[in-house]
Amino acid sequence: MFEVYIHVPFCLRRCGYCDFNTYTATDLGAGASRGNYANMVIREMKLTKQWQLDHGIAEPPVSTVFFGGGTPTILAARDLVAMLDAIRKIWGIAPDAEITTEANPDTVNEYYINELAAGGFTRVSFGMQSAVPHVLKTLDRTHTPANVAAGVNAANKAGLRSSVDLIYGAPGESLDDWRTSVTTAIDLGVNHISAYALTVEPTTKMGRQIAAGTLPKPNDDDEAAKYEIADDLFAAAGLEWYEVSNWARPGYESQHNLGYWRNVDWAGLGPGAHSHYNAVTEADHPQSASLTAPASGGCPADAGLGVVSVSHGLRSWDIAHPRLWGTAINENRVPWADSETITPEENLEELIMLGLRLHEGLDLDRINRAINDAGMSSTPQTLRNVSLDQLAPMVSEGLITVSDNHRVVPTRRGRLLNDSVIEQFFDFVGV
Repeated sequence: MFEVYIHVPFCLRRCGYCDFNTYTATDLGAGASRGNYANMVIREMKLTKQWQLDHGIAEPPVSTVFFGGGTPTILAARDLVAMLDAIRKIWGIAPDAEITTEANPDTVNEYYINELAAGGFTRVSFGMQSAVPHVLKTLDRTHTPANVAAGVNAANKAGLRSSVDLIYGAPGESLDDWRTSVTTAIDLGVNHISAYALTVEPTTKMGRQIAAGTLPKPNDDDEAAKYEIADDLFAAAGLEWYEVSNWARPGYESQHNLGYWRNVDWAGLGPGAHSHYNAVTEADHPQSASLTAPASGGCPADAGLGVVSVSHGLRSWDIAHPRLWGTAINENRVPWADSETITPEENLEELIMLGLRLHEGLDLDRINRAINDAGMSSTPQTLRNVSLDQLAPMVSEGLITVSDNHRVVPTRRGRLLNDSVIEQFFDFVGV
């Protein structure tokens, strides 16, 4: 599988809890403006495709596309469609591809959503966050629950699937407030809901307010109680958890996000976006000598960013500031800030971390094969295979279940203690 993620770094205003790579200015220089952004991303697509060809990477048609941000819908609908059309021309798009954009409810209406549907989009993910006015105010969100409902109704009418995102644990949010948000989201009739615990970064407005004592710090026990409330209410409504923070009716899971958790290949486009390739062949270029991009940021489209064994993967990330990102594109350079190999040991760690977040579970046989592969690498290893006997105490503690086909699935308790479950697996394996 091959996926494409497009980061749109523009927002109408910056929410107090947000530490994403977003900007409120309309023009950030070097062509990175709202009005020209689609053109710049399309140019990056062409540079990325050339880099793939130079490195022997032949990806299949794109299986999912996801526009995130920031606020993708701050751009004109025709700009999102233009970028989607360019993906279709450059890589091809699978007939049953999932095409999603995130949307701020304040920035879309029926006409906008109809234009997306006509352009090939299949899904809209609305940033609902809460249904309670004082919680929305604390989160610096300007939309109303009525705006969310109007967006979902417009998407339904246009034949698009809808999802809503919720955040729990905001300062001042009571358990009853959270129940109201969850039941309101369910009553919208959507088939997919994401619910994320609020993470407060110290450099954000909210982080500074908490440090100053003007807002209370989120409480782990409170967040755990709210997770259990959501899980119960979603399950009663027919929404099954398929990833720690995501619930859906069967068949409505986010294929794009599942791709991330299953470690497929994806190209990330836009300032700060990350890309991931499971295997990169050595380019037939004398420049192919280092995995690190030039210090100025970015690399020539016809130069190899590195000699990577086909048994290794590659992770890269775009230059974060839009002006510097745009400068690299204008100089015909893939706008990567840097890249790194993914060693067999790191790949093993990622397989464990990602697999233990999924309802489909961690394939123990696959993990043991990955352990054997890592043990054959040039780095001395002390890795150990995982046995069913080792897992018995975790089963007894109610953290995991193990199926007959050796898939390890976290229980609700295991989801709440996910970091601990992962750490125990790391100890078993020896990473």
